[in-house]
Amino acid sequence: MNRVIRSIVVLLVTSTAGLAQQAPATAPASKQPTQPSSPKAEKAPDAKQPAQSSSRKTDRAAAYYHYTLAHMYEEQVAVYGRSDLANKAIEEYRQAIDADPTSEYLTAGLAELYAKTGRIRDAVLEAQDIIKRDPNNLEARKLLGRIYLRSLGDMQASNNGSQNVLKLAIEQYEQIVKIEPDNVEDHLLLGRLYSLNKDLQKAENEFKTAVKLQPDSEEAVTTLAYLYNEEGDTSRATQVLSAIPEASRSAKLYSALGYTYEQQKQYKNAISAYRHAIEVDRDNLDAIRGLAQNLMNDGQADAALEQYKVIADANPEDAQTYVRIAEIYRKQGKFDLALESLKKAESMVQDSVEVPYSMAAVYQAQGRFDEASQILQNLLKKTEKTDGNYNQSERNNRAVFLERLGSVYRDQGNTQLAVDTFRKLLALGDENAVRGYQQIIDTYRESKQWQQATAVAKEATQKLPNNRDLRMVLDGQLADTGEPDKALKDVRSMLKGTPEDREVYITLAQMNTRLKRWNEAEEALDKAEQLSTKPEDKAYVYFLRGSTYERQKKFEQAEEMFRKVLANDPQNAMTLNYLGYMLADRGIKLDEALGYIKKAVELDPSSGAYLDSLGWAYFKMGKYELAEENLIKASQRINTDPTVQDHLGDLYQKTGRLKLAAAHWERALNEWNKTVAAELDPSDVARVQKKLESAKVKLAKEQAEKP
Repeated sequence: MNRVIRSIVVLLVTSTAGLAQQAPATAPASKQPTQPSSPKAEKAPDAKQPAQSSSRKTDRAAAYYHYTLAHMYEEQVAVYGRSDLANKAIEEYRQAIDADPTSEYLTAGLAELYAKTGRIRDAVLEAQDIIKRDPNNLEARKLLGRIYLRSLGDMQASNNGSQNVLKLAIEQYEQIVKIEPDNVEDHLLLGRLYSLNKDLQKAENEFKTAVKLQPDSEEAVTTLAYLYNEEGDTSRATQVLSAIPEASRSAKLYSALGYTYEQQKQYKNAISAYRHAIEVDRDNLDAIRGLAQNLMNDGQADAALEQYKVIADANPEDAQTYVRIAEIYRKQGKFDLALESLKKAESMVQDSVEVPYSMAAVYQAQGRFDEASQILQNLLKKTEKTDGNYNQSERNNRAVFLERLGSVYRDQGNTQLAVDTFRKLLALGDENAVRGYQQIIDTYRESKQWQQATAVAKEATQKLPNNRDLRMVLDGQLADTGEPDKALKDVRSMLKGTPEDREVYITLAQMNTRLKRWNEAEEALDKAEQLSTKPEDKAYVYFLRGSTYERQKKFEQAEEMFRKVLANDPQNAMTLNYLGYMLADRGIKLDEALGYIKKAVELDPSSGAYLDSLGWAYFKMGKYELAEENLIKASQRINTDPTVQDHLGDLYQKTGRLKLAAAHWERALNEWNKTVAAELDPSDVARVQKKLESAKVKLAKEQAEKP
């Protein structure tokens, strides 16, 4: 649920029993609602009858007398909660109205009492009757609006929201803001209702009106800013929030500013904003959570951990904090501490699915695949429905469990089990099915089963013909396996002259790079950069351009591109690794290269590719024990990667274990022989072949010289 809508739902879910369908205020008085909220309401069809006769003589003294009694009983209801007192209050209101049938004040009081005691249908009928006689009666409209909000809130809480009730609430508050156009709260509430109805332009207009009416209202300013954030217009959100002078900024406003900077990936600015929020309100745990998250985003894991510990000390029963602490420990490779934190969380929320899922992630990182898969299988069984009828949230949860389980099997080297698991995603539909096909294709590619990968890509495009991403995946497969011109032609046909062409140009660049068609790749990247409006989109283009230069051995240009990425995103692990490896492989700037790679490993300690880079950097520095330790870890995670096997061969040769070296070089060649041309560099293959042949000659000579 987005940040704009959350605030209204918090308001709504505190309400009384709901209203499934209700007649609009303009409906005839005889039209009955389809679902009364209380059985007692069925017995009161005559509640409006006294008010329908305006020709009777008015007895204001009697009306005042009965109103006084009604008010007294109503106050006793608030104290004692007894239904018999409520019935007495209602009866006195009826007699008061009978004495003064034209009194909208008395009718409104009765309607309010009906609403308070859960007789929603009667309350609606009374309020509608007032509005029929006086369309500008503000109190009656506000009562109707509150009733619809309460009903909508109950429906939100039970996941049975009704567009009809939302429409009725909007209709009432549209009239309310016309009657009292200067009320900030009315405009904010109407804007939130529009947000809930996905009518963001109208929501924006209401929030802007609220800000105009009261420029120093933090509620109005932060609500408008959150709306801009949800629309992706973070620069306007920043402008709105920054317009409030620093001296007038509350903890809430600083937190909104921190959130906005976070959306812009300006993590240091977000950290600063959240720190200001905490200075204003030291007990603001939400601000501390925001600070911790952005310290994590900025790569300051230890500092983030300290903030989460502050939260845990302040609220020891907050299971979510222990889950976050465990996540940090897992990313730092401190698996025992991660499991310890998760067990604390588990003791607080026994029915949680997030805690065991996080445990499975830790076990997977430890290589304890059987334990990880067992937990995930239990989660799938626990959340399974025999009829297969899942709502969207349940489908998404099952997709997450299945995807993690499939990745565990893949890490374990069990390709078939991985594929079978990912196939279960297909039945969940929508994006889950797309993700399932992509995972199956990746699994076959990783195991170098290229024909199977292509066959699944073809199946995917047949089952989901309108999915452009899957179509481009198929074209990538065809280009890799011998049909490049046909594949490139099909991708180019997807260009429409719109901003969505960016992804097509990215695909064209990647395909041409793998095909070593450098000019075409660079032209596609130029086009993609022109269509990139967000900083992170531009950064990805720079990364791909750096990769293209590196493959052409244009190392200086590649280094320039990678440094350009890191200037804006210093926590980009993929770029840190690529730049560090490129420098280390050339044997230059080794201390700097090691720093980049170590940072990448800190960000993702389970990455086999990063561990290989780290081992190779240590090898180049002559630190062979550290090199061996990390290269072995890399081999355990990506044991079919020929580059890792080549590196191990070089290490064993350098440390006098030629037989082991030869075995790993031979394995590297075998893995390269299984792959497609786009996956290898012929010069690397020739180089390893030469090393292997030389090693075999030396080993044969040593064997011959033995007595």
